[in-house]
Amino acid sequence: MIRFLANPQIEQEIGRRLETRRLNLHLSLQVIANRSGLPHQTVAAIENGEGASIDQLISILRALNSLDTLENFLPVAEPKGTEQGKLASVPSHPIAGELWKWSAGA
Repeated sequence: MIRFLANPQIEQEIGRRLETRRLNLHLSLQVIANRSGLPHQTVAAIENGEGASIDQLISILRALNSLDTLENFLPVAEPKGTEQGKLASVPSHPIAGELWKWSAGA
């Protein structure tokens, strides 16, 4: 299961899945590079599990006509019930010079 893999292993798995999708569509690396606006070497590196920015991943998914997979990956959801109020009270980052800690209400 993917949840038991380390980050580099997950990057490799994502790369394999992107490559499999590309090959199933009978598309070359160069076609994906052209469609995504990324260099051929970057697409190859991502398929080899060498990491990608979110922007690069979106560009490749768009080139593969697979942006809809993001809906399954992270479906749109609103915070439920009291969780919404709790989220607003948690600071996003510590104030300079202060040790960050959870507020009493969180």
